[in-house]
Amino acid sequence: MSSHVILTDSGPVSGTCRDGIRRHLGIPYAEAPVGARRFALPVPIAPWVEARDATAYGPTSPQSPYRGMAGKYLESIVIAGDENLTVNVWSPDKGDRAAVMLWFHGGAFERGASALSTYDGSAFARDGVVFVSANYRLGIEGFSVLPDAPRNIGVADAAEALRWTHRNAANFGGDPSRITIFGESAGGAMVAALLARDDLRPLIAGAIIQSGPLDPARLRLAAQPTRDVARALGCRPTAAALRSYTPELLVACRDRLTEKATLLRGAPGFNTTVDPVTLPISPRHALRVANVPVLIGTTTDEYRLFYTPPELAALNTRTYAALALAKRIPRGTWGAYSRVLPGASAGEIIGHVLTDLILRMPAIEIATARTAPTFVYELAWKSPISELGAAHALDVGFVFDALNDPAAQRMLGENAPQRLADHMHGDWIRFAKTGDPGWDGLAMSGRIRRYDTVTEDVPIPRAHALSTLARRAFAVPTPVA
Repeated sequence: MSSHVILTDSGPVSGTCRDGIRRHLGIPYAEAPVGARRFALPVPIAPWVEARDATAYGPTSPQSPYRGMAGKYLESIVIAGDENLTVNVWSPDKGDRAAVMLWFHGGAFERGASALSTYDGSAFARDGVVFVSANYRLGIEGFSVLPDAPRNIGVADAAEALRWTHRNAANFGGDPSRITIFGESAGGAMVAALLARDDLRPLIAGAIIQSGPLDPARLRLAAQPTRDVARALGCRPTAAALRSYTPELLVACRDRLTEKATLLRGAPGFNTTVDPVTLPISPRHALRVANVPVLIGTTTDEYRLFYTPPELAALNTRTYAALALAKRIPRGTWGAYSRVLPGASAGEIIGHVLTDLILRMPAIEIATARTAPTFVYELAWKSPISELGAAHALDVGFVFDALNDPAAQRMLGENAPQRLADHMHGDWIRFAKTGDPGWDGLAMSGRIRRYDTVTEDVPIPRAHALSTLARRAFAVPTPVA
């Protein structure tokens, strides 16, 4: 392993080079969000002269570990420090004008970090892509709604990371005109939010949204988590008041408020909200007209990461009736899902309805409405850990070709099929390089790519149930046998 210095537009960074891959970690793209910079838009980093060490990940945004089912299977990491607005870059040691992929991690807008071991970008650089991953502010620091602070600060951070990537891609051997942004879960929502901004869209050549919700929250609901924390602390819900508390104390207060949350009585989560500056239009609407190729999809059993088997078993038709009323689920939905999921328990039906309502239905609607190339997938491979099935986040280990990573193995087991990783990772690489993952878009073919033990293109799975939930049939061509 040797050292390798690259000059960025802020100053030189000293990383490492090994096995033909250069690694430059923990590069700040904005000033540390401390003091007056808390609850404020990111400030571009001041330049430096001497080579800055870039051999270790930067600090993580303040957060606590996952709990419940998610805590059992998802890795958490805490790296102390204030300078948490950083990017990491893996690049091929040789070559120029390579495609660039910018990754945003998931974590429900209040957890996660680019430093997680599964997010190592080596497999992307190995295959000729400049891979960048970015941290952004989380929780109350990144997604509060306050009268004296900007909204969607975490989205503004991601926008600054995208601008940094565009300005510096060529320095790492990348092509700034070929940047694909991608992310999973909340990271997928961040991708959609960036595409919703006219000022950023010219910087984006393509986008991949993995299990990402596309709808911002109503203002009142988006403000609730911050109001709850302020009320618990006995202070006004303002940035001026909250700055008197450490980020760690705010995280601890939020944890106390959410520790007894349930499906029907859950504390509202952090989310994006429409804002004239940081998110001027709903991503679901913006995606319909955004003229860039999009790859979008879900796993089959998203809900299984969030509910233990006993919790699923406790759900019943009364639970569904309450959910149907609260979320205005159309009549006939229960029967439609019962027919396409024969033998499924009430909890499983509820899980599929919620998955489709939040993730699959918006993805299919957008894919059938867009004129730009739009490719849809579903990961159906089931983990050998029976309670997981094809759960939320199961796709990440395959996309990163990280089947040997111990953190990924917590969900995948130790013998996940390498052939499936070859397919998913290869399709993501192909999409970044060409704008085409290797199969026809949904609007053209009426088919999606289904990743399982056998990867194949199939008509929309559970289409009748999905159209019942959406109150309309999806206008896609009849597949040719």
